[in-house]
Amino acid sequence: KAGSVIVYGGRTAEHQAAYNNQLQEWAAGTEKAIPLIISADLEYGASQRVPQDATTFPRQMGIGATDSLEYAELVSSITGKEARAMGFNWNYSPVADVNTNPENPVIGVRSFGEDTDLVADMTAAQVIGNQKEGVMASAKHFPGHGDTSVDSHYGIAQVTYDRDTLDKVHLPPFQAAIDAVTDSIMTAHVII
Repeated sequence: KAGSVIVYGGRTAEHQAAYNNQLQEWAAGTEKAIPLIISADLEYGASQRVPQDATTFPRQMGIGATDSLEYAELVSSITGKEARAMGFNWNYSPVADVNTNPENPVIGVRSFGEDTDLVADMTAAQVIGNQKEGVMASAKHFPGHGDTSVDSHYGIAQVTYDRDTLDKVHLPPFQAAIDAVTDSIMTAHVII
């Protein structure tokens, strides 16, 4: 009675498509026959999970350095097309964190940069690119993980800035994602 599946590890495009199709076939054979939501972190393209057969893009900081919303949307559109072809329908991307702490051990190049407006604009462009290809986007890591000093995969990160900084620096990219009609927002596992 699963409703969604997240995929990790590297596979070929053919194997990934067969895997995801098998999951959907099993879901279709249940009493409710509700299709699964199949997700993955595809921050730098579908190659993050299918390294041999999918297009590899720069990390988001590289895309941010182009200062091109057209490129940001194009990257996520291509990612969406490739993801959809393999049976993914939910991408845990874009990273909407403003990278204000250069010693942050987990966000770094996963962020579009340290400029709030740039991160907000790029986040919105990538939400649009994914979703126009039929893949749900997920802006992450709300309310912002860019000014922490602990990798939250291994410890408890803490946000120490004040409310004004939260409102002016870290929340605008999430508002931009909402304004772009993102299908989801992933919360951070941090102490606020």
